[in-house]
Amino acid sequence: MKAIWKGSIGFGLVNIPVKLFSAIQTSTLDLDMLDRKDHAPIRFKRVNEFSGREVDWANIVKGYKLNDDYVLLEETDFEEASPEKTKIIEIENFIELKSVDPIYFENTYYTEPEKGGIKAYWLLYEALKKTKKAGLSRFVLRSTENLCLIRPMEMENVLAIHKIRFPEEIRSISPLNLGDTSLSKKEMDMALELIKQYTSPFDIKDFKDTYTAALLKIIKAKASGKRPSIRKIKVSTTKSADLTEQLIKSLSAKKKVS
Repeated sequence: MKAIWKGSIGFGLVNIPVKLFSAIQTSTLDLDMLDRKDHAPIRFKRVNEFSGREVDWANIVKGYKLNDDYVLLEETDFEEASPEKTKIIEIENFIELKSVDPIYFENTYYTEPEKGGIKAYWLLYEALKKTKKAGLSRFVLRSTENLCLIRPMEMENVLAIHKIRFPEEIRSISPLNLGDTSLSKKEMDMALELIKQYTSPFDIKDFKDTYTAALLKIIKAKASGKRPSIRKIKVSTTKSADLTEQLIKSLSAKKKVS
């Protein structure tokens, strides 16, 4: 893995030199866009809007439009905006991880201690593990300020950094029409019983990307000249009138297979 950021985690007056590595990789198939006529790959070019000519990466700069003109920004300008945040992930305070709703979570990164920071790294890891807390921090990555949580991933034995969204990035639910919220006691009791019956310990190893595997099977079948069978599925919606009946059937079905 290649480090995407180098700097320090600030823990009080202690600075822990670390490298950041992306913890996420895609499991989807790498599909190319092709011209249907001759299967030629489709390329996207960086084109000057005025001249129509292609522009090399070396000649592309970032700019902000101000008063009908552009102000160009260099890498040094981004660092100058907040030099400390480009080099230090400063822990501002500690919070309960469960107090952050999952809607705020974005990317996850692994951290690796640099030479000279190993003892402090494991001190922070063990302290967070013991207190069951996460460090709330801010830092700059790729010219953007990020809010993040630092926590010990006990299964992997590593300090992880979860990038989380700012409040202004979350849309309001006010445009949604959520309908009538009235429920009978019988419906609620059966729903709770159904949840109880389907509850089991979580093990991520039990779950595989079956859709990608099925799609690859279709690709291989088409490559060998076979015509894949098309399975059709019709989804029926449970109406309010037969909600109780559907709950009863769900409970009975689970009992039979358990």
